[in-house]
Amino acid sequence: METTESVSLEGNPRPRGRSFIGHKVLPANSSEELYEVDEFVAEVLTGKLTTVFLPIVYIFVFIIGLPSNAMALWVFFFRTKKKHPAVIYMVNLALADLLFVVWFPLKISYHLNGNNWLFGEGLCKVFVGFFYGNMYCSILFMTCLSVQRYWVVVNPIVNSKKKSEIALSISIGIWIVILLGTIPLYLVNQTVYVSNLNITTCHDVLPENVLAREMLTYFLSLATVFFLIPAIITALAYILMIKTLSASIIDVSTGKKRKRAIKLIILVLSMYLICFTPSNVLIIVHYSFLKAYSQSHLYVWYITALCLSTLNSCIDPFIYFYISKDFRDNLKYALLCRSVRSTQRMQVSLSSGRYPKKSNSYSSSSSRTNKTTY
Repeated sequence: METTESVSLEGNPRPRGRSFIGHKVLPANSSEELYEVDEFVAEVLTGKLTTVFLPIVYIFVFIIGLPSNAMALWVFFFRTKKKHPAVIYMVNLALADLLFVVWFPLKISYHLNGNNWLFGEGLCKVFVGFFYGNMYCSILFMTCLSVQRYWVVVNPIVNSKKKSEIALSISIGIWIVILLGTIPLYLVNQTVYVSNLNITTCHDVLPENVLAREMLTYFLSLATVFFLIPAIITALAYILMIKTLSASIIDVSTGKKRKRAIKLIILVLSMYLICFTPSNVLIIVHYSFLKAYSQSHLYVWYITALCLSTLNSCIDPFIYFYISKDFRDNLKYALLCRSVRSTQRMQVSLSSGRYPKKSNSYSSSSSRTNKTTY
């Protein structure tokens, strides 16, 4: 029978880091690196929170998020003719969500198998990279949408082609920044074999020296640069939008825009409060506890909040539906199996019937511009 002897990496082990601590042990008859976890961590990794609740949430997000984001991309690519800045940002947001949820079967299998990763180190790194990349991509593209909507209110008459080119450049820049920002996750071994549970974890248990050195500054930087700053920019954009609409001449159109802006603010703030804020705040609180008390058991709350953050992949398609009339119309016609050509003919017919007089042509054009921009 194989025996092991626990060996501390730095004398007296101190539980630091974003993940649970894995204490290295030396096997008697093997050169393979093995790790053990304490009783609290063992209860978490074998308990119903991680083996029942988390996979149920991930299954729900997969069932809702995969078809809704795939449908959104199909509408944007094949049914939406004019690619305005808002459409470009929504396409990238839907793409990020779709690339995220397609990996969920691996995550679901991992938790249902008792937090035992069966797919190798490479796939674990890719999944972890996509996991964090999606969350911060969503935040950045939601920020871009918020700023773009404010900009439309302040400067409604700007060259549409130029705005689209700027939006495309910003989107490419965001993807590059996120890819560069997740590189450190690929440089660290994310799988660890836990000998006292006979499982291989993916990202949930890491060696103490890795957690204490590499992960501390990294995750605090992510929370600051990719969450805190965009959250402030988003809040300022909506505050200025409401202020601008309130200062405008009160008419029916302005009143409707103000109501829609307020509803959108509530929707976006709800997403921040439910999906993004808990996990990013818990990172900061977690490290505060590590400094003050040298304990990492708060990680159990963090993985729960991180799981709930994936709900943004289900909420995003409903945001597209709400803020874009073009998206609503194109989705409706797509579900009714009407072709793009017949849809355009119907819109032309309705427009000519609704605005038969020349004096109304400017109003019709302005209305169509507002619909596509908003």
